[in-house]
Amino acid sequence: MAFSRVFPDPPSKSIFKTFALMLLSIVTSLYFLHCLTERCGTCIPTERREAGPVEAFYASKLKDFESLRRKRLLQKWTVMRHHSLIHRLESVREGGLTLPVIDADRHVLQAHVKMSNSLDVDLETGESYFDTGKLSALGEGSKKLPQAIIIGVKKGGTRALLEFLRVHPDIRAVGAEPHFFDRNYDNGMDWYRDLMPKTLEGQITMEKTPSYFVTREAPARIYAMSRDTKLIVVVRDPVTRAISDYTQTLSKKPDIPTFESLTFKNRTTGLIDTSWSAIQIGIYAKHLDNWLQFFPMSQILFVSGERLISDPAGELGRVQDFLGLKRIITDKHFYFNQTKGFPCLKKAEGSSKPHCLGKTKGRTHPNIHPEVVQRLRDFYRPFNMKFYQMTGRKFGWDD
Repeated sequence: MAFSRVFPDPPSKSIFKTFALMLLSIVTSLYFLHCLTERCGTCIPTERREAGPVEAFYASKLKDFESLRRKRLLQKWTVMRHHSLIHRLESVREGGLTLPVIDADRHVLQAHVKMSNSLDVDLETGESYFDTGKLSALGEGSKKLPQAIIIGVKKGGTRALLEFLRVHPDIRAVGAEPHFFDRNYDNGMDWYRDLMPKTLEGQITMEKTPSYFVTREAPARIYAMSRDTKLIVVVRDPVTRAISDYTQTLSKKPDIPTFESLTFKNRTTGLIDTSWSAIQIGIYAKHLDNWLQFFPMSQILFVSGERLISDPAGELGRVQDFLGLKRIITDKHFYFNQTKGFPCLKKAEGSSKPHCLGKTKGRTHPNIHPEVVQRLRDFYRPFNMKFYQMTGRKFGWDD
């Protein structure tokens, strides 16, 4: 004891001790942080206690680190998955895969997208995968204004065409008719865009509203949205179309006058009442003149409503060519339903079951007196001839 009191520890030993303790403390802290980062269960205490300022600091840094780590991993996975999906889509275009495989792949991707959204991840990729310049919603795409619109005509076969086109993996379409360019234009473009489905890069956004074709303001409004918009018109024998139009109205209003009384201003003279919408819509040449004031004929495709029934794959081939898409929809997608008298899809979009149009399609037409039908054919003939010349296609309604 006396010896220790007389000879204290040399200063060098004291400094060495202090340095060793500090080094040990730093190493221990770094190891503790490493264990937390790697989620080392053996290094993390199971007891909960109130964190001090040091622990709070480390906890904050750890949270930031883990969040960044998850973002990086999710980013790598999403980009790889996106490339995989695009590769598989390209394989479909070359006939390597079937549509159900792609649909399944897309659903898997969207399921993971929902998971990633819960992490509130916003990934900057450095490449323009979509029009926003980033992976919008991690692969779900973005809402765009339509690049193609089915503008007419009512009771011509527009619903059938839309349902058939939705089988194509590169077409996304609104189911309901937006009626933006005729009834809801005051709602603005943002309202219209919000109605559209999300699309990936390379996919086409579409909608159909048959009344656009006969709306005088529609061409200028669509042109103001985009002068490059592609327009599709499904036309049908105007006499048959008028009777079908009347049949639809009759199913909703059974007490309306007869077809004959609505057709003529004067039955004795045989003067046709062109103010009746069912008659007016069928004067296709007159309405087309209005569209040609804004759009060249090269941007308008006319689909035969009759051939859409007799040869759906042939007409769909023309539409796919017009839209610049691979001919994926072919004969193998259709079968003819004898009961309805219409072609049906063997597999509808997002389903493995056959799909036919609803009960409202293919209604039985009322019997119209042959003389009335002939009067209507005579009335439409000069308009049909002009329409054939304008479109460069004979539809055979006067044969």
